[in-house]
Amino acid sequence: MSVPDYMQCAEDHQTLLVVVQPVGIVPEENFFRIYKRISSVSQINVRDSQRVLYIRYRHHYPPENNEWGDFQTHRKVVGLITITDCSSAKDWPQTFEKFHVQKEIYGSTLYDSRLFVFGLQGEVAEQPRTDVAFYPSYDECETVEKRIEDFIESLFIVLESKRLDRATDKSGDKIPLLCVPFEKKDFVGLDTESRHYKKRCQGRMRKHVGDLCLQAGMLQDSLVHYHMSVELLRSVNDFLWLGAALEGLCSASVIYHYPGGTGGKSGARRAQGNSLPAEAVNRHRPGAQEVLIDPGALTSNGINADTSAEIGRAKNCLSPEDIIDKYKEAISYYSKYKNAGVIELEACVKAVRVLAIQKRSMEASEFLQNAVYINLRQLSEEEKIQRYSILSELYERIGFYRKSAFFKRVAAMQCVAPSISEPGWRACYKLLLETLPGYSLSLDPKDFSKGTHKGWAAVQMRLLHELVYASRRMGNPALSVRHLSFLLQTMLDFLSDQEKKDVTQSLENYTSKCPGTMEFITLPEGLKLPPVPFTKLPIISLLFNPLPTILDYLLELKKKSDLIGNKFYQVSLGDSNSLSFVCGRFFNIYFQWVQGDVCEVQLMVYNPMPFELRVENMGLLSTGVEFESLPAALSLPAESGLYPVTLVGVPQTTGQITINGYHTSVFGVFSDCILDNLPGIKTNGCTVEVIPALPRLQISTSLPRSAHTLQPSSGDEISTSVSVQLYNGETQQLVIKLENIGTEPLEKLEVTAKTVNSKEKLYGEFLSWKLEDTLSQFPLKPGKIATFTVNIKVKLDFSCQENLLQDLSDDGISVSGLPLSSPFRQIVKPRVESKPINPTESSKVGDFSHVKTLEAILNFKYSGGPGHADGYYRNLSLGLHVEVEPSVFFTHVSTLPATSTRQCHLLLDVFNSTEHELTVSAKKNEDLVLHAGECQR
Repeated sequence: MSVPDYMQCAEDHQTLLVVVQPVGIVPEENFFRIYKRISSVSQINVRDSQRVLYIRYRHHYPPENNEWGDFQTHRKVVGLITITDCSSAKDWPQTFEKFHVQKEIYGSTLYDSRLFVFGLQGEVAEQPRTDVAFYPSYDECETVEKRIEDFIESLFIVLESKRLDRATDKSGDKIPLLCVPFEKKDFVGLDTESRHYKKRCQGRMRKHVGDLCLQAGMLQDSLVHYHMSVELLRSVNDFLWLGAALEGLCSASVIYHYPGGTGGKSGARRAQGNSLPAEAVNRHRPGAQEVLIDPGALTSNGINADTSAEIGRAKNCLSPEDIIDKYKEAISYYSKYKNAGVIELEACVKAVRVLAIQKRSMEASEFLQNAVYINLRQLSEEEKIQRYSILSELYERIGFYRKSAFFKRVAAMQCVAPSISEPGWRACYKLLLETLPGYSLSLDPKDFSKGTHKGWAAVQMRLLHELVYASRRMGNPALSVRHLSFLLQTMLDFLSDQEKKDVTQSLENYTSKCPGTMEFITLPEGLKLPPVPFTKLPIISLLFNPLPTILDYLLELKKKSDLIGNKFYQVSLGDSNSLSFVCGRFFNIYFQWVQGDVCEVQLMVYNPMPFELRVENMGLLSTGVEFESLPAALSLPAESGLYPVTLVGVPQTTGQITINGYHTSVFGVFSDCILDNLPGIKTNGCTVEVIPALPRLQISTSLPRSAHTLQPSSGDEISTSVSVQLYNGETQQLVIKLENIGTEPLEKLEVTAKTVNSKEKLYGEFLSWKLEDTLSQFPLKPGKIATFTVNIKVKLDFSCQENLLQDLSDDGISVSGLPLSSPFRQIVKPRVESKPINPTESSKVGDFSHVKTLEAILNFKYSGGPGHADGYYRNLSLGLHVEVEPSVFFTHVSTLPATSTRQCHLLLDVFNSTEHELTVSAKKNEDLVLHAGECQR
């Protein structure tokens, strides 16, 4: 016996083997269509009996296996059904002759045969025949199942006659010696009259009768015959047949204990109407004893009715534990014979199926390990694939999933062995897919984003590489890209630097011909491969700092109801409305986006690759409002660390918009990365309200930008600041250009001013303007510029400047009396910010320690377009930094004697503390001209 049947199970011992084959040329589709209908009749109830007959169908069966039919009768082909096409009567004789030729192949063991002829009509088809059935076509054959039932009944008649013939053999008759093929030459010349020889013949025949009883549905009888056979064969050390008797005893006991079968199809072999289920409650009681029945209790019709109850109580059936022990013993006997390798292998498989039901995985693995090392003849590649696939299936049944995956992967590699002229890459790929669960691997990237990694990463990467190669050899580049993308995304942490370079280079080669997409890939088997977004290329990390405080301008969005005493919120913006992720969440601040404006989302990204990472077409993903994403391109250095990235887009309509992710293109693979799937981000998106369009102002001034950063105590933020230096009492104009850089006309403008961070007392109005001149230019259309003039006038008190007076005294100026400060002066040019190095040569001017600072904020509230109609406006702030220096001092005060009771004379020493010439004017007096550092009375 050379061809193992890996699908064998213990209950197959009670089946009759029927071969169904085509005769001549029969379309494969039609043949299997009829074969399916024939094989559906797998069991029938015997008339006038409680027995059930089971049939096992095969469409291919090696004739050499049939030679072992005496050893185990379920291996014997007892029925042959042939299917043929015959369209004309003249072809009928030739067709019928082929049928006879087919019968001769299994002729020595056949009980009966049938020929189903399709397509033949007329006189030949109308002749009544028992062995031939004629049908007009494959669609008009309603009686196929009925003819099969009649055929099985004819098989039963022959089987029953053979059983009765064997069972009624008298002890005085000469019993033939049953042999397996390789034994016949060994028994030539033996003494056939010896007691040893006769016991051997009796034991083998008793085992053979047990097989026939089991096939005939007489379970208890078969148990008795097997027990008797075991005793006879053990006494003569007939180990091969002793193993067969033990295996038969195990099979009958398995059928008794597990009427549902062990082949994996629950209920497929459940007996109908027999008396066994009544004792099912006691079947699994451990320690059941083997009690032999007196052969006198057996009759030609089976067990004597008077002793049937006793037999039921005697429990000839093995216990579940004893079944495995007897299997081990039988296999040990088989292993003594090199030619019984197939029998030994199949017995191991049957034992494993039983152990799987008993949930005894470790013992089952021992049987399987033994099966792996059984040497058979040189197997074909197809037989190797089948062997490894069945081993994988059995390991899976006992819960050894990784071992199962190993053998299935070996079977996959066998499909493309070098010795095969046409490698089966599709079969290889299909088997590789089936190994994934055993290696804790799935093709859904979401399974790898939660928790720790499961499984051996090195084995998983090897398997993924094999999937990539198999899919490429199948001619499916899209599948190769998907698997390679999955490898890079899920195994990135386990790849070495060189492996990262190799994988990405291969991926770029594949995507140059077939770019990676976000579409599902449906395989022929119906499996759908989900898309693989590159959420780790680059890695989106956390942003620990909020948006910058110094920006181009400030945006405040308010409703009309917010203007009256209600608290409002503001957010700083770069040239747009901005969002930031802070500590893994969106920056928790209230703001709104404006229709038609460029809006921003700020991310922090990290390049984990050991080389420069080029990210193309990176943009935002959103739902809700129609949104135009403006993609960006990045080039991140190797292992760059945190790198800020700003993604922008323009909302086209109003309403609610949810930013829920971003899209990229890396190595030719397009990815849609949803925030909910990112392990470092604790949000599934941020919803922002988009309000109607508003104008947008950009300001420029006649003064230079300030190097000082205003830090107002109120928490206001300044978009830009300007600075100016003035002498006390000086007035200067600030010309502001208002440019409408938006798309909506500017219709409304409000200007307010607020002094901040100043403890100085101001005299007069610090900032003043006339808004009417600017409003006369409204509505300001897009692209137009309006001017706005602000008058800056500083009047501060520089009295009590003790340090200054001390400096003046040191310079030889006589200071007496009460020092006073004068706020009056003429227009001067800006002072030179320098101080002589040599104090002795210093001019009579004040130094920087006497400069006072004023800071103010100009706030522009403006609106227009559809946003103005809904009550929204923008807020733009300008910071003003003013440094004020003193101009003149009255250094000495004295009086002259009065010459009249109506007036007196006051003498003042006036000191010019500036570097410029100035004129002091008084009523009814001439102007007094003072040079830089000069003092006059």
